Amino acid sequence: EPRMLKEIIIAIQSYVQAHRFIVKHRLWKWILIPGLIYAILFCAGIYLFWHSSGQAIDYMLSASGAKKWMIAMEESWLKFLFIFGQIVLQIVLMLLYFSLFKYLFLIIGSPLFAYLSEKTEAIIEGKDFPFSFSQLLKDILRGIRLALRNTLWQTVYTVSILILSFIPLLGWFTPLIAILIECYYLGFSMLDYSCERNKLSTSQSIAFIGKHKGLAIGNGIVFYLMHLVVIVGWVLAPSYAVIAATLSLYNTEKN
Repeated sequence: EPRMLKEIIIAIQSYVQAHRFIVKHRLWKWILIPGLIYAILFCAGIYLFWHSSGQAIDYMLSASGAKKWMIAMEESWLKFLFIFGQIVLQIVLMLLYFSLFKYLFLIIGSPLFAYLSEKTEAIIEGKDFPFSFSQLLKDILRGIRLALRNTLWQTVYTVSILILSFIPLLGWFTPLIAILIECYYLGFSMLDYSCERNKLSTSQSIAFIGKHKGLAIGNGIVFYLMHLVVIVGWVLAPSYAVIAATLSLYNTEKN
């Protein structure tokens, strides 16, 4: 769909604008402190979960007798398919973990993310930035409600994908499907801070972002790619995503 592709490009370009915006307006203190906390938790979580998920899969295979059958197999290509399927299953489990971890961090960090989004829009429009505790509290509660809703829906989709991952060949594509769904829901959470400020109810926000799926997916894609840049990417990803989402929505409305 051409509009979705255009929105994905706008969302990706917004990260470059977000970087310039942060440098120009000296927002580093709002980026680095939560970013370092996120990076430490993310690193520890990935290490623990990779080991525990590997052990869980190994236990399931041993308990079901599949491991004995695999060792006894002489056809090397069948063994390859089996091992590859095992790796895909572990990757999907990792994505499920990353999804749950991300929402937990979004809930904990919602005061900062609501503030950052509001500050970004105030700077763009050249307005004064009157701090309203009651408004911030409303933003936080809404952010938490939405994060919980998205966690529920995404878990439903991820469990369905997990079942598909057991199907040979078809299961190989499941990590890609899981990542696209993950990108959409992550971008959704980031965009909602702006929707809240524009007085959209939760249901109106869901409908609005549903019409602008490209902005949500594009925002989530770059967030994911930033995790490939070890440490630095992990520190910058959360706050950059919030500011980029605010800028992308502003650019879309302007056009």
